[in-house]
Amino acid sequence: MLLDGGIIMLPRSVCEAWKNREKAIVFTTVDDKGLPNSIYATCTDLYEDSEVVVANNYFDKTMRNIEAGTLASVLFITTDGTSYQLKGRVSYHTDGPYYDFMKAFNPTKHPGHGAVVLHVQEAYSGAKALH
Repeated sequence: MLLDGGIIMLPRSVCEAWKNREKAIVFTTVDDKGLPNSIYATCTDLYEDSEVVVANNYFDKTMRNIEAGTLASVLFITTDGTSYQLKGRVSYHTDGPYYDFMKAFNPTKHPGHGAVVLHVQEAYSGAKALH
């Protein structure tokens, strides 16, 4: 289902896969010269079946890319080895509902400077586009 701004409601299969994912995801952003930067992120969760929230605990290059207006992707794998990739635009929040959501799942031992939200516009399992 298509929501405002080209955002999609994730298919139920992706939401179920998210519940059975390996803990770490790969979060990729791109700098203003087109150079990708990928990080492992473990402090992350799915928000309302359409957005992935990643805690900014120790971002450096990732934060610079976000400030430059990057698009991003999240790659995750389920415990049975199925891979999923979610692509879209990002927003950054230091207060409000996304920030509060992040603070609820982010371990208190980490700073949780802000919440990065991947507003999913495309979803894939392997090369197959999911609608």
